[in-house]
Amino acid sequence: MKNSPVSLPLLTQGACLIDTHCHLDMDAYKDDLETILEQAYQNHVCAVISIGIDEKSTRQAISLAKKYNMVKATIGIHPHDVGHIHPQTLNILADLAEKNRNHVVGYGEIGLDYAKNYAAPDIQRRHFCSQLALAKDLGLPVIIHDRDAHDDTLRILRQAAPFPHGGVMHCFSGDINLARQVLDLGFHISIPGVVTFKNAVDLQEVARLAPLTSLLLETDGPFLTPVPWRGKRNEPSFLLHTAQMVADLRGISINEVARQTSANAMALFQLPTDLLVAL
Repeated sequence: MKNSPVSLPLLTQGACLIDTHCHLDMDAYKDDLETILEQAYQNHVCAVISIGIDEKSTRQAISLAKKYNMVKATIGIHPHDVGHIHPQTLNILADLAEKNRNHVVGYGEIGLDYAKNYAAPDIQRRHFCSQLALAKDLGLPVIIHDRDAHDDTLRILRQAAPFPHGGVMHCFSGDINLARQVLDLGFHISIPGVVTFKNAVDLQEVARLAPLTSLLLETDGPFLTPVPWRGKRNEPSFLLHTAQMVADLRGISINEVARQTSANAMALFQLPTDLLVAL
């Protein structure tokens, strides 16, 4: 980033962003994670939620949350990996959550992925249901992965409702009609860097029309890097480009987007207020 002439959008003092979905444990960050987090903080990204997608990444996310105050963790088994769940997996995740209550803020990402089908759809659906139930038992909001599986995802969520601790449709990939159905469940909608892509017409409409009080922002780093960094490794600092795009679509300031989406994230994930120190 430091060698690029492209500048980041600016937030004023007192405004900050929260990256609600990033995979900080992945190898893409292994050589310079501390620098990445420092750059994020200097650019007013005050917190990053590192997402568990299997037992190993869950443990790594918790370890990172213990090491860095600005990092929080989630637990969960991604639909790609549910075929490897063994009888004790969910008990292990529950134990990790209970023993690390100060660091674990959500359950997921969990859900359905019919694009890749690394696990059979019936296995995905069964473990989606079981993990939704566990998230409720643990009192955690759910982070939902839905790729090419809108109908089944909504059906299962409706059957499992209500969700007293809320949830979010991560990396939202539907249109405004799907967004309204997600909002009817009481869920948030998370906007990724894809919103900056020219062909992301449906997502741009969602970012423009959905209530700002229901929106979150995410990188899904190291994936889905926004313009003008598309093709490079994504990182939390680049969340500013996503925020700027949402602001432009809505005709409001990036500071307003930052303040409201951060407030949404703080409430959903019950984040400590000391993360929102003045920058």
